[in-house]
Amino acid sequence: MKPYLYAFGAVLCWASLPAATGSGLDGLDVTELLFFSFVPAALYLVAQEMIISRRRAIPWPDLKLTALGVAGIFGYHALYYLALDHAPLVEGAILTTTWSFWIVVMSSILANKRLSLPVLGVALVGLVGAGLVVSGGKGLHFETRYLPGYLMALGCGLVWSSFSVALSRLRLTRDYMPAFTVLAALFSTLVYAASAPQALPPAGALFSALYLGLVPLGLSFTLWNRAVTTGNMTLIGYLSYLTPPLAVLLAALIRGATVTPHAVIGMAVILAAAFAGRRLS
Repeated sequence: MKPYLYAFGAVLCWASLPAATGSGLDGLDVTELLFFSFVPAALYLVAQEMIISRRRAIPWPDLKLTALGVAGIFGYHALYYLALDHAPLVEGAILTTTWSFWIVVMSSILANKRLSLPVLGVALVGLVGAGLVVSGGKGLHFETRYLPGYLMALGCGLVWSSFSVALSRLRLTRDYMPAFTVLAALFSTLVYAASAPQALPPAGALFSALYLGLVPLGLSFTLWNRAVTTGNMTLIGYLSYLTPPLAVLLAALIRGATVTPHAVIGMAVILAAAFAGRRLS
């Protein structure tokens, strides 16, 4: 049960971002988002690891694992921010949620040596539910001029799902998320410095980026690592479909945002898919 509580905790961290920051991140470009979120995330995770382990240093992985971690942590978020910067928000956000689908598909293939059609069907149902929540029932328009953004959105979904499934297969006994995040912060700093920033962003944007770094990045990385290294990845994939509807509900509770009927239907579809997925797994 613990792995799925960790996974749900990570999902809550990600879902809390719209409610906590509103449109506070809108004024930040991609390089600023990376720098002002990864640096506090790295500081938080290093401090947390030192307190928990009572050591003055964090564990460092070997070169192959380092490459996996940097690609997963830095690569996913860089692609995510770039995708939403180069594609319409709704269509881009829907494509980025495909990582949940790929986690279910990849973990099912690795566990059963083949792709189970019932599992594939349930995964697609969950993806449809997430699409209903994100779109709010509005028509989707995928235009060719936004193709680079769409490809980056799909790419970030594949990167995060591959990274998560790989971590689950390795069954690591040490938490290397702090090291991965420190390296991501270093890369973000280099990219930010190369962009020759002219001035600090407004205080509201900095606060939003700080929250992004501490909770949807920092705390969620710890929870997600514990989930994927100890739990059933197929079930965790189904659980992660809850991120969009929980984000809508939290925004409604905290900011008074409207919950559309399509969001409610989408959540019901996701819950049904998660229940069916649990039965299949």
